[in-house]
Amino acid sequence: MPRAKGGFKTRQRRNRVLKRAEGFWGKKKNCFRSAQEAVDRALAYSYRDRRNRKREFRSLWIIRINAAARLAGISYSRLMDGLRKAGIALDRKVLADLAVRDAAAFSALAALAKEQLQPVTQVAAA
Repeated sequence: MPRAKGGFKTRQRRNRVLKRAEGFWGKKKNCFRSAQEAVDRALAYSYRDRRNRKREFRSLWIIRINAAARLAGISYSRLMDGLRKAGIALDRKVLADLAVRDAAAFSALAALAKEQLQPVTQVAAA
């Protein structure tokens, strides 16, 4: 049986891996075995972090909304409850953008939320 040498398909596969490893540091960019390990790890991280990015952004939006809500004199949870009761269906991304770029509009929304919560607090106090 003839010896199988690294032919076209093998070279094609190796070049595909090395192309993905461009920009890596040291042996990882030009040694096939090291590049293969680094590329596999990078692909696993990118898959994982595409999901984690969504969590991190939601957390960031909540932090921004809470900070702006505290300046308006209301907590985050009460703000979200008041907006829901007022029938205002804005997601956290839009609310965070308003908090950062348009403080007047956000404070108006916070005032609406406070109005919706006001009757509940008066009944509870009586």
